[in-house]
Amino acid sequence: MHEEQLYRAAMNGEIETVGKLLASGADPNTPSEGEEGGLPLCAAAARDRTEVARALLDAGAQVDGREDGGWTALLWAATNGQAEVARMLIEAGADVDVTNDDGDTPLTLAARRGALGVVQALLEAGADHEKYDGEGDTPLEIAGAWVGVHLESALMDEFQQDDWEYVVARQYAKDGTELITVAGRSADGSESDQVQAQRGHAAVATLLEDAAGVYTPIERLVARALAHRDLDEDAETWWIVADTLNKRGDEETYDALARLCLSEDAREREFGVDAISQFGFTEDGEKPYLDRTLPLLQKMVTTESNPQVLRSVLAGLGHQGDPRALPYVLDVIGRPGHKRTMTDPIALADVLPPDDEEGLALLISMTEDDDSEIRDWATAGVAGLAADTPGIREALAARLSDTDLRTVAEATRGLALRGDERAARGVERVLAESDDEYARELVTRPAGE
Repeated sequence: MHEEQLYRAAMNGEIETVGKLLASGADPNTPSEGEEGGLPLCAAAARDRTEVARALLDAGAQVDGREDGGWTALLWAATNGQAEVARMLIEAGADVDVTNDDGDTPLTLAARRGALGVVQALLEAGADHEKYDGEGDTPLEIAGAWVGVHLESALMDEFQQDDWEYVVARQYAKDGTELITVAGRSADGSESDQVQAQRGHAAVATLLEDAAGVYTPIERLVARALAHRDLDEDAETWWIVADTLNKRGDEETYDALARLCLSEDAREREFGVDAISQFGFTEDGEKPYLDRTLPLLQKMVTTESNPQVLRSVLAGLGHQGDPRALPYVLDVIGRPGHKRTMTDPIALADVLPPDDEEGLALLISMTEDDDSEIRDWATAGVAGLAADTPGIREALAARLSDTDLRTVAEATRGLALRGDERAARGVERVLAESDDEYARELVTRPAGE
C-alpha cells in the first residue's frame, strides 16, 4: 500500500508526502502494483519532479532501476524532455547509454522529441551519439528526419483518427524551445489522448552533426538559424548554429559570414554579425580575425539602419574587447531614440580603457538605471574594470542597498576586489536575503579568483 502511495506522491510532486512515506518505511525500489504501476523515481523523472527525485535517491532509490519494458528514470526524462531532472540523474550516476527493451537510448528518445536541453546534458556527459535505437537509426538520423517538418501536422498524423477533434497548444519548454501539444478527442467524447514534441530538432541535429564530425554546408546551417529566429524563447537554435560555425575558424566560413553582413536581408545581416563577432576566438583569448572584423563592424555603425541589426553590431563591438571600438559604441548608445538595454553596459565595459572619463561616467550612470537588468550589468561592468578610483568605489557602494540582489552581489564583488571594507555589508545582505546560487557564489568566492 505504501509503495502505491509513494508512486502517486512522486508523480504529483508531493515532496512532504514522499518524505513521510519514506520515513515510515516505504521502499523506493519496490514497484507500485496499482493501475499506473512503476517505480517512484521513474514517475518523478517523467514529470520533472526534481526535488522528489533527489529525495528518493537520498533514500536509496536505484538510479538505474528498471520498470516493465526496461524503462529507467533517465529514459523517461529523455522521452518527456525533462532536462533538469535528467542532469540530476546523470550527476547521480545514471547510465547515459542505457537501452529499454525496444532498443531506445536516452539520446535517441531526446532526439526524437526535439528535447534540446536533454540532448545537451547527454552529450556533455559523454553519451554515445552513434548508438542506434531498436530500428537501426542513430540520434542524428532521427533528429535530421524532423528538421523542416511541420510539427503540428506531424503530431496530428500520429493519431490516425480522421474523425477526431484536435486542439493545438504552444508554450516554451524549460530549455527555450517551443513545446507543441496536440490533444485529440473522439466525436462522442469517449476517447482522448495527446502527443507532444519540442521544436528543437534543428538545434539537436546541429549539435549531433558537430559531435559526429559531419560537415554541414553553411547555407543549410544559416537557413536553420533564420527559420527558428522567432520560434525559440532566447534564439537557442540561432546561437547553436552560430557557435558551430565559429568553431570551424576557417577562411571559407569567415568569408561567408562577412557576405551575410552585407546582405539586403536584415535577418541575414543580423545573423552574420552575431556569428562573425566571435569567430575564431580561442579559449586562451586569441582573436585571429580581430583586425578584419573590427573595421567591418565599425563601418556598419555608419551604414546600418535596422535597429535590431544595429543592436547586434553594438554587441559585436563589445565582443572585440578593443578600445578602438569605444567611439563607435558611444555613437550607437548616444543616438536619439536609442532604446537602452543590457547590451549597452556590456559593450561599453568591454571596450572601456582605464583612463576614459567620459565612458566611465556613462557606465556609472547606467548603474542607476530604472531597469534592474541594466543596473546589474552596468554594476558588473564597473566592478570588473581594472581601474580603482574613489568614484568607482562610491558607485559600487551605492548599489549595496539596491532592490536587486544580483546587483548587490556584483557591487560586493567589485568592492572586495578593491579591498574595500564595505564589501562585508553586501556579503551579509546577500547571504541573508538571497537564495540565488549565482549571487551567493559571487559574494563568497575568494577575491583572488
